[in-house]
Amino acid sequence: MAEPSSIRLENFRYNLPEKDIAKYPLADRSASKLLLYRGGSISQDRFRHLPDHLPADSWLVFNSTRVIQARLNFRKETGARIEIFCLEPIDPADYEQAFQARNSATWLCLVGNVKKWKGGPIFLNTRINGEELKLEAQLEERSGEGFIISFQWKQSGVSFGEIIEESGSTPIPPYLKRKAEDSDRERYQTIYSMNNGSVAAPTAGLHFTGEMIQQMEQSKVRMEHITLHVGAGTFVPVKEKNARKHLMHSELVVVSRTFLEQWLKRSDGLIAVGTTSTRSLESLYWLGVKLKEQAPRKSLSLSIVQWENEKLPQDISLSESIESLLYYCKQFKLEHLHLSTQLMIVPGYRFRTISGLLTNFHMPGSTLLMLIAAWIGEDWLKVYNYALNEGFRFLSYGDSSLLIP
Repeated sequence: MAEPSSIRLENFRYNLPEKDIAKYPLADRSASKLLLYRGGSISQDRFRHLPDHLPADSWLVFNSTRVIQARLNFRKETGARIEIFCLEPIDPADYEQAFQARNSATWLCLVGNVKKWKGGPIFLNTRINGEELKLEAQLEERSGEGFIISFQWKQSGVSFGEIIEESGSTPIPPYLKRKAEDSDRERYQTIYSMNNGSVAAPTAGLHFTGEMIQQMEQSKVRMEHITLHVGAGTFVPVKEKNARKHLMHSELVVVSRTFLEQWLKRSDGLIAVGTTSTRSLESLYWLGVKLKEQAPRKSLSLSIVQWENEKLPQDISLSESIESLLYYCKQFKLEHLHLSTQLMIVPGYRFRTISGLLTNFHMPGSTLLMLIAAWIGEDWLKVYNYALNEGFRFLSYGDSSLLIP
């Protein structure tokens, strides 16, 4: 692995003009540009032609997380507006249970205008299924950069998931420098999203249309799904001059036992749709290595903390790792595996799971850009310069790239 001193933040900066940031998506998802990088050569096409550029016998892994309407606007009796940005559930801690919660729920949140919230409850008046509902929020305590917020409401027939879906707004990225609009509810969401939990979209998948998915199914292109709930930490800039000192955010990965069984049967030719899918797959590899080294027990923490992978054995094959994951599932009769990951992928990292990466163009100096640099080496700058010179649109609503070293 690279020495700490070699991961210098300044090496991952580039000039991104404001005009090249896509503030809105294209009318047709699949009309976006597709940069093709293969073996050092670069060309371009339209995203709708992606299947023509997939290597023979390749298969795709999508992140099926769904973006929640995480921003809730409350008002104090004085009229002051307080925005609560729901990040992750605390009680119930399980995402599915948290969205099904009735009458009360507790979340880790960011709070806008928190200085105006001196204490006591604040309220949001809304309508759910034609009925009036008053949502009460109480600030319990600070937790790192966020706050623990407890919510209460009287209507026992209404879930917390219904409340935020109807009353919240889409958490579009701050660099778009605009308020969320009604259209963002649909467009800042992949067409295959299923599992509620993200506060940021897995943007590599925003270009797919139902027609494209159907065509690939008819062409027998194999497609699988896993879930990583993207947290607000994905927008946290790296401020440390030595990027290894950056604290990576923790995110939840959920994978089915069925996926693991299919992955074991055939692991080569995998194209990850997005950096989130990549981090999920690589984190699963390291969890399998960890489980292989330790006797399985249900109390074992299923997590990969930052830089832990560097301390684990480096010579375990992918198939051995997947077998360890499956053995753990069978031991404890699990149909789904839940993993917390802080894996940070930087240049010098050796990928174990993917053959290609489909991704958008990322913010200068971000952990996402460092992952790209880890995947294709110093050619990342050649790719980004090409994209800038050719008028590609950048960031979440921007264009796409297929990267195959």
